[in-house]
Amino acid sequence: MNRFLFKHIDNSGLIVFRIIFGLLCALESFGAILTGWIRRTLIEPEFTFSFIGFEWLQPLPGNWMYAYYAVMGTFGLFIMVGYKYRFSMFMFATMWTATYLMQKSSYNNHYYLLFILSYLMVFLPAHRYASLDVKLNPSLKRISMPSWCKWIFVIQLFILYTYASIAKLYPDWLDTSVVEILMKNKASYPIIGDFLQQKAAHYFIAYGGILFDGLIIPLLLFKPTRKYAFFASIFFHLFNSIVFQIGIFPYLSLAFSLFFFEPKMIRNLFLKKKEFYNSAEVAVPKYNKLLVGLFSIYFLIHIALPLRHHFFEDNVLWTEEGHRLSWRMMLRAKRGTVSYRVIDEATNQQIPIKLGDYLTKKQKRGASTKPDVIWQFSQYLKQDFAKKGKSVKVFVTAYVSVNGKRSKQLIDPKVDLANEEWQHFKHHDWILPSDRDGKENNSKNFR
Repeated sequence: MNRFLFKHIDNSGLIVFRIIFGLLCALESFGAILTGWIRRTLIEPEFTFSFIGFEWLQPLPGNWMYAYYAVMGTFGLFIMVGYKYRFSMFMFATMWTATYLMQKSSYNNHYYLLFILSYLMVFLPAHRYASLDVKLNPSLKRISMPSWCKWIFVIQLFILYTYASIAKLYPDWLDTSVVEILMKNKASYPIIGDFLQQKAAHYFIAYGGILFDGLIIPLLLFKPTRKYAFFASIFFHLFNSIVFQIGIFPYLSLAFSLFFFEPKMIRNLFLKKKEFYNSAEVAVPKYNKLLVGLFSIYFLIHIALPLRHHFFEDNVLWTEEGHRLSWRMMLRAKRGTVSYRVIDEATNQQIPIKLGDYLTKKQKRGASTKPDVIWQFSQYLKQDFAKKGKSVKVFVTAYVSVNGKRSKQLIDPKVDLANEEWQHFKHHDWILPSDRDGKENNSKNFR
């Protein structure tokens, strides 16, 4: 084990990855400003739906989130050039984590990946070559790294892709109905829009996704198939970038390939002036047992998190309990209609509520289909009326369609959600069963 983890190998892959990673962090940050994402997601809303327990974490007032992201982008550039690397990496990780936790209307598994990856990078010696830190302090220079610095990426990616593949093994994905719904929104795309509406394309996307996620890491590890797997990765991630427009993450995924090819090849391609490390030195640190223990705990947590939805009642596609932090990517399409009845406890009179007075268009989608967001908005209404000196009850009537199926009632309309406690480790009984005979919602044609 010590030889496997602490044998030194050439660090060219990690050095090049740091440069690409820093650049992508900067592009993600500055791009959020230029594309209007910050304005739509963090400035225009009156409040954001943060992760439960982090309600205190809200965007900075006014236009300060622009400055926040500009600072974060600057730290990304510092990471790229290797200036005060560990401090810059820690600051980016902390700032990214804050924005990740403060809003989930734009939740994306890739945001979660960047969150955990940023903290991992803090501990890696990615600044030991081709960096301003080395130029300012030559004693930092190294041309090798312990083998665990490579394998931590490989294992993390194996967990991610394996769970992403397994999650797709359910009827609505296998019969391509989910993919068909997802592709309907892409019909207006030039050149490929019509192709994406074809049934053959749906089967290719559905089963290609399962096979790619399930096999890509083993195929990249196996030298005879590595080259072909890499070309498949290029096609897969560029397809995702064009069709789903998910920012930097297809390119970050391609950058991970640096850890699968021979270090000498990476050095010859990107760092031709760098001396190549070719030794069998094993340098076991004094803290090796602590390091192995910490990473064992880390990976056990990441293996366990995607399994937790099995310990909640009902289907995760319906309840959303255990959905996040589990690599369940683009697996379902939900549509819903909702009404919130606010009752003044003093007069027993109903207070009219218009969602548009409180929520943006994207927030309304979450507050119509996702039980945790529905609960949070009910809590917000209770607090908002409390500021006006009124004690209220909040009852919700919500009809939801999952993957184009008949809409069913999601929330028990007799339960006052304003006075319900959130249970992190227990199913909420006010979420009605998914197999319950629901009434068709005639006001909305979900198909």
